[in-house]
Amino acid sequence: MDNRQSIRTWTILYWNIRGINAENKWESLRIKITESNCDIISIQETKRSSFDLCYIRKFCPKSFDAFYFMPSVGASGGILVAWKSCFFTGFEIFLNEFAISIAFSSQFNNDSWILTSVYGPCDTDGKNAFMDWFENIQMLDDIQWLVVGDFN
Repeated sequence: MDNRQSIRTWTILYWNIRGINAENKWESLRIKITESNCDIISIQETKRSSFDLCYIRKFCPKSFDAFYFMPSVGASGGILVAWKSCFFTGFEIFLNEFAISIAFSSQFNNDSWILTSVYGPCDTDGKNAFMDWFENIQMLDDIQWLVVGDFN
């Protein structure tokens, strides 16, 4: 068997959007998603308390049909992670005020890995709490783990 056929690279677009509630942001984001030919998007600082597939269609191509989100608190924060379910299965394994973690498995070769998308706090107390949490993560060495985001 030729091992090169089982190797696939994935493209992830991550972006601090600084609010996703304006139509002019939707078109810019759609263009960037299309240009990058990404398979997963991770958007920080959505400033949005909820998402549904109808809303995601405003800025994502139809192939992005699975997602999880961390709601914003008031007018700050919020994370959206969306992906193409024809390429991956994904399920949320962790969510707190700083991050969301999703376990992905490839539909092509069953490779599995974890994506953690972070939106770090701006204030001193929040930064200290974030660093305490982040320093104490105990991820096993044999887990493929990617951390992306805005750490402020």
